[in-house]
Amino acid sequence: MSFSWRELLSGPRIGKFASVGAVGAGIDLAIATGLLIATALPPWLVKLIGAEAAILVMFALNDRWTFPEAGGNGWRSTLTRLGKSNVVRSGGLAVQVAVVWVLTGLTVSVTLFGRDIWPLVTMPIAIGAAATVNYIAESLFTWRIGR
Repeated sequence: MSFSWRELLSGPRIGKFASVGAVGAGIDLAIATGLLIATALPPWLVKLIGAEAAILVMFALNDRWTFPEAGGNGWRSTLTRLGKSNVVRSGGLAVQVAVVWVLTGLTVSVTLFGRDIWPLVTMPIAIGAAATVNYIAESLFTWRIGR
């Protein structure tokens, strides 16, 4: 089967992917925020930890809901897709980490209740920057829609 733009640009599929992404963003932000507040870890590292936790949850949701027809059955097939998803999303994660690193390196301060929350503000910006890259790469390489 040849590539299909119609399948890639499917409104319902994009909506599901975005919904799963919102769940992932919540997980990512909750973990990163908790670690940023509770530890002395650098912002780029807490971003990495939060993002990987979100990647695992989003894979499970996308595999069962967004792309249920695209995956094979069985543990081997699922683990193969999980491996592909982790590799594919590493590009999106690299974008997120780079955005946090660059933005937190700027001389910007956003104060709320006497605390600089600029590192927290950069995290949803980073998630947004990676969303399109992740959708296209996951659709084409992990679940191979339209093929």
